[in-house]
Amino acid sequence: MNHPFPEDFLWGVATAGHQGEGDNVHSDTWFLENTTPTLFAEPSGPACRTLQRWPQDLDIVAGMGLNAYRFSVEWARVEPQRGQVDRSALEHYERLVDGCLERGLAPVVTFNHFTAPHWFAAAGSWLADDAAELFAAQCERVTARLGDRITAGVTLNEPNLEQLLQAGGKLPPQAEQLKRDMLAAAARAAGTDRYFASNVIPADAQDAFQEAMTHAHRAARAAIKAQRADLPVGISIAIADEVALPGGEAHRDAKRTAVYDHWLHVAREDDFIGVQNYERVLHGPEGEVLPDGPRNGMGTVIEPAALAGAVRYAHQVSGAPVLVTEHGIQTDDDAQRAAFVPAALEHLGDEVAAGTPVLGYCHWTLLDNFEWIFGYGPKLGLVAVDRETFERTPKPSAEAYADAVRAHRTVPVG
Repeated sequence: MNHPFPEDFLWGVATAGHQGEGDNVHSDTWFLENTTPTLFAEPSGPACRTLQRWPQDLDIVAGMGLNAYRFSVEWARVEPQRGQVDRSALEHYERLVDGCLERGLAPVVTFNHFTAPHWFAAAGSWLADDAAELFAAQCERVTARLGDRITAGVTLNEPNLEQLLQAGGKLPPQAEQLKRDMLAAAARAAGTDRYFASNVIPADAQDAFQEAMTHAHRAARAAIKAQRADLPVGISIAIADEVALPGGEAHRDAKRTAVYDHWLHVAREDDFIGVQNYERVLHGPEGEVLPDGPRNGMGTVIEPAALAGAVRYAHQVSGAPVLVTEHGIQTDDDAQRAAFVPAALEHLGDEVAAGTPVLGYCHWTLLDNFEWIFGYGPKLGLVAVDRETFERTPKPSAEAYADAVRAHRTVPVG
């Protein structure tokens, strides 16, 4: 059955600047993509040319009957050189916000979606002594310009991603070594002692990054609130639905402690916790167990109920309302996506009906875009993008999501 969602529930899609805009030449990620050796399968190049085509993209979102659009402000565009603010970049994001509002879309702004300016990375990234202060200043200038018109702010995107990848054994040992070699080469090329980026963190630096990014999140939240005290602000984390089979409870709980609980405790100070879920993980007495069944492109079994489980745990530990800032499925078979998303929303509706406060749902992602170290291979979008012409073609899953939203929004509330 279709469960009622709150009347002010946000139904949207999530995007990120570097992954869609293109030619983000002043960013740390661009620098690493073009370093030798590099962990990145290919450079981002023009990406999806969202920087120019955003009105068309917003028209697609509005045409689906959605009411929210999550995007990131690229710090590297706003401050391409330390202390030099590009006013035209701020004007672009202001036009984007106004374009959302003109189409009835609530702007949800991510202040940092992994990428940062090259100069910031060359100075030590988040481990630099003044990193939190620099990020807070960026958040202050963006909020001063856009804050009166946005609906919610996410400070940092998935600061726990590296812990999740490490805990799940998602990257082979040779990838860790290539990561180190790439960062060392980048430091040499930049003429600095160290070079980091927040989604390619060496294993032995993860604890230091967690502490530094916690400080940066709190400084950013304070800077945003100083500009607009009533703006809901939170952080988003990558979180799988961790499920224990008989005897697997200790293994499950150890992973939760290592990967999620720090940030869920931090979120107790925030207005919401952003949940970004793509899979369920089963734990047996000896570790993770992979059951039989159809699998997604990440190699895990497709489980629509995973989102509700992740949402439940995030709220239980943080006590904060949940905003689903990302959810989707990596697959080349769009029929899987078209079936998966409505089914996941049914389970999410069960969770809302049970009393878990959920503010909204943003599907990752609108367009097939640049998926970081994996390049343009993985497909997670509702809309296909021609890599040569950049023409957009909505997939059947876009209509399936739109139909599910219409069904849930037409059920009377209360």
